[in-house]
Amino acid sequence: MSETLPEGVERREIDGRKRLATRGEAVYGEPTDGEWRAWDPDRSKLGAMIELGMDVGLSGGDRVLYLGAASGTTVSHVADFAGPTYAVEFAARPARDLLSVADSRPRLFPLLKDARKPETYAHVVEAGLDAVVQDVATRGQARVARLNRRFLADDGRLLLSVKARSEDVTRGPEAVFEEVLEELEEEYEVLERSRLDDYHDDHLGVVASPR
Repeated sequence: MSETLPEGVERREIDGRKRLATRGEAVYGEPTDGEWRAWDPDRSKLGAMIELGMDVGLSGGDRVLYLGAASGTTVSHVADFAGPTYAVEFAARPARDLLSVADSRPRLFPLLKDARKPETYAHVVEAGLDAVVQDVATRGQARVARLNRRFLADDGRLLLSVKARSEDVTRGPEAVFEEVLEELEEEYEVLERSRLDDYHDDHLGVVASPR
């Protein structure tokens, strides 16, 4: 069976092996082959979800809201093939790096904002987006996803990485995941879930659609 990758993502021979790759300027020291840059799943939860065969449903030209953009490792890959990509990051230091990443990516719009307060960027981010990608290391990860539901089209997708240790370090990851999913399902239908432990300990990848 042939592999299904998001439009704009290819598996290329880079550094001696077939690797996920997007077209764009290198950001974090990843190996390249001409205009193609390797997408390292060890440094990207979304990359890990794709590497594990999850159907993330992204396509070239999609309008994306990325929550928890940090210094731009993953969102730079998304902006390589997506349409307008709004990158929300709360911490000032990584946001400065994110601004540098955006210099070569005209479709990437960095926002120094708090993903827990979508009302502070609702005047900038359009409604009816194709995808919300969320990777925030905070308590209340399901609540963040629910608050940002307002930006998603009815047929859009939430691509969520749940970090168990950010929710509760005293409980087992699976118990934490179930609690997060239960709250998430108040506003989303979970289409697919997969542990990301091959690349990221105690993380769960989730693909969901708005109810």
